[in-house]
Amino acid sequence: MKISTKGRYALRLMLDLAVYNTGEPISLKDIAKRQEISEKYLEQIISVLSKGGMVQSVRGAQGGYFLRREPKDYTVGEILRLTEGDLAPVDCVGASGVSCDHKGDCITVEVYERINQAVNDVVDHISLQDLVDRYNENAASQAAMLI
Repeated sequence: MKISTKGRYALRLMLDLAVYNTGEPISLKDIAKRQEISEKYLEQIISVLSKGGMVQSVRGAQGGYFLRREPKDYTVGEILRLTEGDLAPVDCVGASGVSCDHKGDCITVEVYERINQAVNDVVDHISLQDLVDRYNENAASQAAMLI
């Protein structure tokens, strides 16, 4: 399983919305500048996040986006699944569970199921708040080195 650019950028976008939350909507232009990601690409990603109910948009000159929930209420897993789909390493395991003629006697399917479980255990136990906390720790460490 390899996470695509879309999934990686979706996590960065959500993290940016959480870190820079002031109660006012945040423009995609500002996010694009901070994250060094094309605004056009962010528009595609924010559309998916908006349709998935993760972000809310505000139209107008002072418009932008903000999180619908608190950062602690999002998991990395739900963000990635919304943008990537199933995170299973092969088609015969995971939520989609595509039927395979060999699944009944396939010895290797257990390996793929264990990989799938391990990935899900990791991404479902890391919240967006955990990423915000880590971001703030890094920022504090860097500031301390400048003193």
